[in-house]
Amino acid sequence: MEKEELRLLFDKELRQNLHSPGYRREETEHVVRHVSMHGERGFVIHSNLNEENADEIIQEELSYFNRLGVGFEWKVYSYDKPAHLKDILEQRGFTIEPRESLMVMEITDMHPFPQQEETDVQEIVDEKGIREIIALLDNIWEESHNELGDRLWRDKQNDPDSLYLYGVYDKDQLVSAAWVYLEKNSSFASLWGGSTLPDYRGKGFYTSLLAIRAAKAIEKGYQFLTVDASQMSRPILEKHGFRCLAYTYGCQSPEHPTS
Repeated sequence: MEKEELRLLFDKELRQNLHSPGYRREETEHVVRHVSMHGERGFVIHSNLNEENADEIIQEELSYFNRLGVGFEWKVYSYDKPAHLKDILEQRGFTIEPRESLMVMEITDMHPFPQQEETDVQEIVDEKGIREIIALLDNIWEESHNELGDRLWRDKQNDPDSLYLYGVYDKDQLVSAAWVYLEKNSSFASLWGGSTLPDYRGKGFYTSLLAIRAAKAIEKGYQFLTVDASQMSRPILEKHGFRCLAYTYGCQSPEHPTS
């Protein structure tokens, strides 16, 4: 599939028509927003703005989520309009997270990933394992991921066949972890996590976790893998056949929106 055709498919399935577990999808003339049904942060996943209405629509979303009493992320893709949408959001007080690369790969039985035979990759299916993942993330990134842990455990309980989590262990210690969502009504499986303790990097754990998640997506009949990759992860993904379709920015709403 050509790059532009693939980007359009991604945009339709995982932005315009996305349904996220635990969220209420709301579509207006200008945005597709997702509102948490559990009082957590929401997000704007797709927008259709121009130079004339961008400020007005951004203010409407700030006011909307402010009335709900929760913050939200506005996910900006490098092909979104207007071209400087990220800068407009920053001017309105949004915090712009580091740029990531939208990576996509078509998967078939003919695209195996190398698996490190000595790597002890285990599927994580209970709350204890998920809390170990959260402790790992907290350790690596030095910030709390409790809300993520609550959401992962809730999603695993409510729809166990759409979320699969995996970890690499050194004896009883979790040292690397990742998970995959098999997106509903979509040909894409989305990859998340892929975090490893510093002392265990360079041992092929990222690739092992990539391999087992790709195998699960293939087993379930998915056609594509997608991931927002950090600068560190992108070279590994490109080595295995992923293509960069765009760049993404997580733009976090201000705590006290301006009027």
